Amino acid sequence: MLSRDELRDHLVHTRIAGDVATPRENNLDHYSSLANGDPYYALGLIFDQPWPYRDILALMAKSAGVVSDPGHRWGQDTIDPDLTIDAIDAMAERIAAVLARPEPRILFATGHPTGLLAVHLRLADLCASKGARLLSPAEGWTYAGSGFGRPRRIRYLQDIAMLDDRGALVHTHDADPMRHMLGELDGGLPDLVIADHGWAGAAGEAGVPTVAFADSNDPGLFVGEAEGKLDVVVPLDDNVLPRYYAPLTERLVTTVSQAL
Repeated sequence: MLSRDELRDHLVHTRIAGDVATPRENNLDHYSSLANGDPYYALGLIFDQPWPYRDILALMAKSAGVVSDPGHRWGQDTIDPDLTIDAIDAMAERIAAVLARPEPRILFATGHPTGLLAVHLRLADLCASKGARLLSPAEGWTYAGSGFGRPRRIRYLQDIAMLDDRGALVHTHDADPMRHMLGELDGGLPDLVIADHGWAGAAGEAGVPTVAFADSNDPGLFVGEAEGKLDVVVPLDDNVLPRYYAPLTERLVTTVSQAL
């Protein structure tokens, strides 16, 4: 496992954190859309209070490390690598606490099969090796969601839920699949959900203990964390090359194992 300083350097070098690829204007557009009540950016969450644009920007500066200056409207934006590492350690602590129970029920899902799937697969292997039961409800369930014309369906790859569009695993922010998955469990909710995007938001809104990964342009999950609906949200660029996540994943897996 890399030292904290080595991992920080890696995160910055690969742009998982530091100067990230998501431009400032994209971040601010998403913060404004969430403040204006667009449900797409809420990622399945219903908030307990109004969140004005300035409050969302301040929260994202505190929780993810984006530039706090509202006058900075174009160009480069950032994620603080130390916040990423701190959140990884907090996520590891939460996962270890669940794995310490007898036969915990854990549900994995990702809207980023080209990026974060690599992290989820390694975590799922760890959880299964420690005695967890990995849930796979609603496999094959088909629906027509917002933003696309033809039906998509839930497909699992080694117990990680994703969306399949005619054989292609696709990027999604949609919360409907997780809502259906939890409904199919008929009240026997998971002890923990490990997810991102709408998969995580819907789980947190349903009251399921949830830890998540989120990019700097996904403010909904950070607001959910601030309101106590998600346990931990890790700020990071959620779609770099999968191999770049390996040192981060190694810290997460090693820290969980050491805590058990």
